[in-house]
Amino acid sequence: MSEPHMSELQLIRCSNCGTMNRVPPEKLQAGLEPICGRCKKPLTAHPKPVQITDANFANEVERSLLPVLVDMWAPWCGPCRQVAPVVEELATELAGRMRVAKLNVDENPATATRFRVQSIPALLIFKDGSEKDRIIGAQPKSEILRRVQRMIA
Repeated sequence: MSEPHMSELQLIRCSNCGTMNRVPPEKLQAGLEPICGRCKKPLTAHPKPVQITDANFANEVERSLLPVLVDMWAPWCGPCRQVAPVVEELATELAGRMRVAKLNVDENPATATRFRVQSIPALLIFKDGSEKDRIIGAQPKSEILRRVQRMIA
């Protein structure tokens, strides 16, 4: 079997560490799940927000190699449901440059209390393990992107 040509390889950026990975299209067509060559996390062409809990917050957010946008939300919150599709879109659009995560404040009160989240939705932006910015309320995608761009530039 011959080596695939570079033009045939699909480039997928790891949503966990940002590394570009070359993936042969036949692997994807065969239903095999490619993994990142650097961090060994699964690669996906359509990343979803990472589900964050009190238990995994430090590992997934504070120790992340990439900046992280954390959506603090609750299922009963109308404005949270309004901003949810935007958060989903950002997970795909920012993959490899910023991690996007969701934390249900009802199920994870310790983290919500630790960061003094008093109003939701609250979008917290972390870089190098600490909170750098906070967006309160349902904001338009353009405003969220404007604030996020400062962390990934």
